[in-house]
Amino acid sequence: MTERATNLLEDLEITRIFGAERELVWKAWTDPKLVMQWWGPKGFTSPACKIDFRVGGQYFYCMRTPDGQDFWSGGEFKEIVAPEKIVSTLFYADQNGKVEPADKNDVEVRDVVTFEDIGNGRTKMVFKRSYWDEGEDEGMKQILDKLAELLAKLAA
Repeated sequence: MTERATNLLEDLEITRIFGAERELVWKAWTDPKLVMQWWGPKGFTSPACKIDFRVGGQYFYCMRTPDGQDFWSGGEFKEIVAPEKIVSTLFYADQNGKVEPADKNDVEVRDVVTFEDIGNGRTKMVFKRSYWDEGEDEGMKQILDKLAELLAKLAA
């Protein structure tokens, strides 16, 4: 097992309630132009995002740090139930989409995201990841904060 794998945590989950209709939350999660507006923790940007949104299709995101360092990741869509559920895998890559060596992709990371209409223009979203790097959950919470800000603007 590699050094990275020894720091992994299993089966973490984040639940958020957004003040937006489920179809809008779904669109913000699946439209590359919208994803680029919220992907990355506070202070980070997303200068590139490609999404081939179909089972077997792939996504490819860039997350840029405040000092200009780019981190690339992608994955494959395994299950799509519009507008309720997305199951995908995650891999780390270089800027050309070439998957990084095994030490960065030593376990299959699986994301399951569900979207539930809870009425009154609100959506409950549950994000589950099979393996997380220690501390990655805080970054994901910040990413979802940025999504909530975008959704508030779009829903207004």
